[in-house]
Amino acid sequence: MRPLEGIRVLDFSTLLPGPLATLLLAEAGAEVIKIERPGGEDMRHYEPRWGKDGVNFAMLNRGKKSVAVDLKDASVRPRILDLARRSDVVVEQFRPGVMERLGLGYEAIRKINPRIVYCSISGYGQTGPRRNRAGHDLNYIGDAGLLALSCGAPGHRVVPPALIADIAGGAYPAVMNIVLALRQRDATGEGAYLDIGMAENVFPFMYWAIGNGIGADQWPGNGADLVTGGSPRYRLYDTKDGKVLAAAPLEQKFWEAFTAAIGLEPELADDRRDPAATARRIAEIIASRTAAEWSPIFDAADCCCSIMQDAQAAFADPHFKARGVFAYALTNAEGRPLPALPVPIAPGLRGAPDARSAPALGANNPEFGL
Repeated sequence: MRPLEGIRVLDFSTLLPGPLATLLLAEAGAEVIKIERPGGEDMRHYEPRWGKDGVNFAMLNRGKKSVAVDLKDASVRPRILDLARRSDVVVEQFRPGVMERLGLGYEAIRKINPRIVYCSISGYGQTGPRRNRAGHDLNYIGDAGLLALSCGAPGHRVVPPALIADIAGGAYPAVMNIVLALRQRDATGEGAYLDIGMAENVFPFMYWAIGNGIGADQWPGNGADLVTGGSPRYRLYDTKDGKVLAAAPLEQKFWEAFTAAIGLEPELADDRRDPAATARRIAEIIASRTAAEWSPIFDAADCCCSIMQDAQAAFADPHFKARGVFAYALTNAEGRPLPALPVPIAPGLRGAPDARSAPALGANNPEFGL
């Protein structure tokens, strides 16, 4: 038995943050009913397609149910409210005030179901001067100060490779707080309202920057600090054949093993003297050999250095296969299989590896009288 079996979730969210959150709940056993507009949510129509729907939609909505309704149709509202009365969790991702205008806000549902855990995910939260501002991940991490810590040089700006605010600021905090609220409900019998603001939830990623700034009055600059490229001990170095060494020998014992392995001159191994000169010399040394030549050297040195893999290579990596990361499957209407999106739920809580599909649009309308 999975830990959230018996929990019903109404999911009004679209795109990434809410759907990923409810995917995690579904993988832990919850029944997730995705409420979509008649044409389907936007991500169904994204490229690349995988069968009828976009592959991103399929990955984020594995194992859920779908109900397609027009929430602006007043005749539908009583049936949605009845479904909410028989549910445990509501997840929504509209701008503040939209669910209230639809008659489906927290207070309306709490009146008929005091045990409901109602989770609103938005960019800036339900209160405050930015509450109604449109935004995406880049805006949220920019407003929070995270982007400024490492955004490239003028003329060569770098966009982060991960949607940090959507996932770590939205989806993960939503799941954590929903589970905590369900636990609290077990003790008190009362539900809760959860206001998840993605921008503010990226501050934990900046713990060191906050500590340096507030605690020592040394606010970090762009790419200038220990873990953002300001130290030769935490950098990317190009190899002779155009591959990249991810070097992270931060601690002194790893640094000494690293400098010995590459043959760095003793006068440069003390990187407190001239960090820039040390970094330049390391770059020269690493560029003198290929990745294939460096790999066994760093494996033997065990000094927190590795050759960067692309995503395709990572999916074929024997370590991740041995860990069962890709053991779960996703199928579409044509029966084509695909590895399911790996999720951070322990296998023992997720159940045995299985194959599931994302729901066809409105597939479960008859089941719920809609």
